[in-house]
Amino acid sequence: MLRIAVALPIGYGVATLWAMALSRTLPMTRAAATTTGMLVAFVICAVVAMWAFAARSGVRALAITTVFGGAAVLSLWLSFLGGRP
Repeated sequence: MLRIAVALPIGYGVATLWAMALSRTLPMTRAAATTTGMLVAFVICAVVAMWAFAARSGVRALAITTVFGGAAVLSLWLSFLGGRP
């Protein structure tokens, strides 16, 4: 059950966080950065789902996904502090 939770809602949330972080930090126009962030998010969502079922345990999948999501949150937070509009 934990693997399914990591694969679906948590994976979607992590992908969304990375899409937001990339759209704010990529050195492109806003439209290009947003499109690139969304395309990368599709890949991230698929990779997290595959990782959730390939990991040794559900707890390990959750821990690594949480660290990966935390990196996205940190990047997003620093982009807000940096002041990019």
